[in-house]
Parts: sequence; structure tokens; C-alpha cells
Amino acid sequence: MLKELIDKFYLDSQEHKNQTKFYITDSGKCQRAVFFKFKNAPKEKVDARIMRIYERGEELHRNIFNILYRLKIGVTTEIPIPPNEFISGRADAVLCLNGENYVLDIKSINSSIFRNLTSPKPEHVYQVQLYMHFFEIKKALLLYIDKDRQELKEFVLDYEKDLVQNLLNNFKELKKRIDSDIVPGVLVDYPKNWQCSYCSYRQICDLAGKEEIKWLLFKDKIKEQ
Repeated sequence: MLKELIDKFYLDSQEHKNQTKFYITDSGKCQRAVFFKFKNAPKEKVDARIMRIYERGEELHRNIFNILYRLKIGVTTEIPIPPNEFISGRADAVLCLNGENYVLDIKSINSSIFRNLTSPKPEHVYQVQLYMHFFEIKKALLLYIDKDRQELKEFVLDYEKDLVQNLLNNFKELKKRIDSDIVPGVLVDYPKNWQCSYCSYRQICDLAGKEEIKWLLFKDKIKEQ
């Protein structure tokens, strides 16, 4: 009885929002999934349990911030990137350690992934590289938290200009497809890529086929289903 009410609260909160800019967290994601997000394409709602897990991750972030303040480390939290043409985002923090500025990005993950983590996940690297670019900071810290055991791992990254330029170019190419209503093709390793397993657009992605397709034609096909 109460469970159903709580789950419904989370499910009802998943409103469609018109997206006009890329988020930094879109870097490294499937371009087709990002395209569908811009177009408000039909998708499966995220399970209420998953949304509660996300909330727990946000609590862990706040705990880290509180510790940094208590340690009297120079830190500014939840900082939006400077306004620009087509990307928005908010870094977890910028802090100063030993006289040097770092972008701090905090990621909470489960024990099974944390245990085998020997290097930062590529999509997280892409995100902090973009944060470094927009804040003009040359170093970043990726801090991983084991949600189950509360253990920590950290990785220090240096700014990589060529990687950032490639990420920005990918965004520009995707923006052209969005503006011209061309649905991108699937990932090279579709459907084995891990993103496919968790994608809320998986049903319509399968319907679209593997190649590029015109959005307006495909939109009519979706309505027929």
C-alpha cells in the first residue's frame, strides 16, 4: 500500500523536459539516445528503485562536501560552467590542494564495479576533461565511492586538449543531425554495448534499425505501433 504510493511518486516525477543544449554528462553516451532525448521520443520510465539509488548517491556527495568544509579545504561546490553556445553542466566542486586548483567529480558505484576499478571509466574521464576545459583548470580528481562498503578510490587526471577537441567536435556533429532531423545510427557494438542494456529508448531504437533514418518518417512509424 505505502510502497505503491512511494513508487508512484518517483514515477510521476519523470516529466519530459525540452532539452535545448547538451549536458556535459552526454559526452561518451550513445548519440542516438541523446538525439531521442532532444526530440522527447517515447521511452520507458526509470524504475522507482533506481531513482532512489540516485538519491542515495547525491547524499554521499553532500557528505563529502561537508568533510571538505570541515577540513577547511578551499572548495566551491556545484558550479555551473560558463555560459556557452550549446553545452551546459555543473561540476561537483573546484578545490585547492597544495596551492593547485582541481576539478572534483564524485561518482558513487556499487561494490562489484568498485572492486574491479583500476582506472577511471571513460565516460567519467570525458566529463571531467570538459569541466577542466570550461573552467580553464589543468587538473582534475575523480573520486569513486563504494556505495555498499564506503571505500574510496581516487584518480588524478591532467587536461588533454586533443581529447577535449574531439569531444566538442562530436557534439557539433550530433547537433547538425538534431537540427536536420537525422536519427544517428546505432553504436558499433550494438546491442552488446553496456549502454544498450540500460537504455530507456531501447524499444524504439530496435524499431528504427541500425542505420541512420529520417526522424519525421520514423516518428510516424512510432505512432503506428
